[in-house]
Amino acid sequence: MAHDPRQSGRWHPAGGIPEALTRLDLGAASAPDRLRMAYVLPLRPDGDSGGAGLTGYLRELSRWVDVIVVDGSPPELFARHAAAWRGLVRHVPPDPALRGRNPTAVGVLTGVALAPHEHVVIAGDDVRYDLGGLRALHGLLDRVDLVRPQDHVDPLPWHAWWGAGGTLLHRAFGADRPGTLAVRRSTFLAMGGYDSDVPAENLELVRTVRAYGGATAAPAWLYVRRLPSAGARRPAYDELARPGWLLAALAVLPAAAAALAARRPGLLLRAGVATVAVAEVGRRRAGGARVFPAHTTLAAPLWLLERGVGAWLAVGRRLRGGRPAPHARQAAHSTRALRRRLAERRPDDLVLWVETGAAPAPAPADRLRR
Repeated sequence: MAHDPRQSGRWHPAGGIPEALTRLDLGAASAPDRLRMAYVLPLRPDGDSGGAGLTGYLRELSRWVDVIVVDGSPPELFARHAAAWRGLVRHVPPDPALRGRNPTAVGVLTGVALAPHEHVVIAGDDVRYDLGGLRALHGLLDRVDLVRPQDHVDPLPWHAWWGAGGTLLHRAFGADRPGTLAVRRSTFLAMGGYDSDVPAENLELVRTVRAYGGATAAPAWLYVRRLPSAGARRPAYDELARPGWLLAALAVLPAAAAALAARRPGLLLRAGVATVAVAEVGRRRAGGARVFPAHTTLAAPLWLLERGVGAWLAVGRRLRGGRPAPHARQAAHSTRALRRRLAERRPDDLVLWVETGAAPAPAPADRLRR
């Protein structure tokens, strides 16, 4: 039987999230400094994240919440992390009983299963929460099942500046794609987690919660700092999971080519100015000018052009039989496919998670209908 969101006690009508959520004051939270929250940090096996900066952050973070680091590092590096973080966090390897080719998602599944509290923050090693942000998440999770904060990069090297242009465009048209999430543990376990094979794991988690009937919030005013990753920007293949954005990206190059063919370069200039103006709307939304410098709007046309090129390359690769990642047929499943999965699951389809009692494991990817 499909889940009825009205039975959860947190269902909201089609009008959306209650207005009270948008007025939540970061400084007005009444929770004590020690919050009844868990913080899950999955570490991938292909990088050393255990520097002094992360250790200092974990030391501060452990004063506020219970931290679980799910470390997929090789044995020698795992041992160094264990020595550095002893007494600060719960440091565990990924659960070997869990299947999944995306190590970040497997780390999330392991960490949420072990979380001692209902409210769980999920964040990578480049995320830097403060106490005010954690308090705000804590309050929001009393009302909804999943929260998508707005992250921003600081400091801002050139590649992060370039990506900020896309962030501002997403904010202008709704909500940016999340780099960190917060979720209710009971909802996460009741829906059986999420597919740990797809590369766009955050998008997959958001869609799975929605397919289950959970309420989500994307507070544009809740800003979380991220450190810049070395030269990293969001890949274009994730647009394959978002048809609307894919069509918009695919239209960029033909439109530019048509303007050039008609010998009207002024059209390109006006389009660039319009893109900057739209990005400025996103920058000013919900006080975003505090964290996004004015010059980041200039990156929006460059980001859009790059995304247009990347979208055509991604589609071409897909038509040739390629995949968004070596192990995945798609970047993320559609909400419709996830609804079918949740409606058709039977008790004998499920297995028990290690250390979670009767908490169900995610269905294998090959059982999902695409």
